[in-house]
Amino acid sequence: MDIATLIGLISGISLILWAMTSNASLSSFIDYPSVAIVVGGAIAATLIATPLKGVLGIGKVVKKTIFNKPPDINSLIQDLVRYAEVARRDGILALEGVISEASDPFIVSGIQMAVDGTDPELVEQMLNSELDAISQRHSDGKTLFDTLGRYAPAFGMIGTLVGLIVMLKNMDDPSAIGPGMAVALLTTMYGALVANLVALPLADKLGTRSAEEMLQKEIVIKGIMSIQAGDNPRIVEQKLKTFLPPKLRASIGEDQEAA
Repeated sequence: MDIATLIGLISGISLILWAMTSNASLSSFIDYPSVAIVVGGAIAATLIATPLKGVLGIGKVVKKTIFNKPPDINSLIQDLVRYAEVARRDGILALEGVISEASDPFIVSGIQMAVDGTDPELVEQMLNSELDAISQRHSDGKTLFDTLGRYAPAFGMIGTLVGLIVMLKNMDDPSAIGPGMAVALLTTMYGALVANLVALPLADKLGTRSAEEMLQKEIVIKGIMSIQAGDNPRIVEQKLKTFLPPKLRASIGEDQEAA
């Protein structure tokens, strides 16, 4: 579980609610027609802009921002080095007996192709094609929230304009101008909140998650290609460490010494 996402959402909502209620009642900031214009309008525009299948899958996308576990790059590199040691010692066919331990289908697919004697260029090409497909799926999820974040403030402005039009048509009652203006401005606030507290931050988190997984998959591809080429396990380890910052490289060495 990604605690940072939950902490950010809860703390952001809590601080805004505190600011609202510190000088006024919370009911002053609630207007259901304004909510309908912003939320309903943003969803309607997103439905127009994106395929229905993507919008219906929004729950799964949100789940990835909260419950998705970041990949353990240290363990991944250690596993690939171990596979390299087995291939170096017993031959690459011996890997068929150890790939059952791998939980990542991407690793299993790549090693199986190497064990089957598939041409290295074809192995790399197929793995990169799968990587591109994964990246595209991630991009589709991120685009969904980027779209919501882009349209929500626009519908906030539309709601404000609607409120101003209604207010200006009732200028004969000066006492209604202030409340009317307040209601009109609420939609702008709702649009800003939906975009900047929910949609755009979740889109950025999805981008971060995608980058983490793409790094993991690139390490897997590099490791499998090195194993298939018959590289020394130490060379395989050095190649894979180049993907990491110095601090993480050192931690891998410490883990191996401890083992």
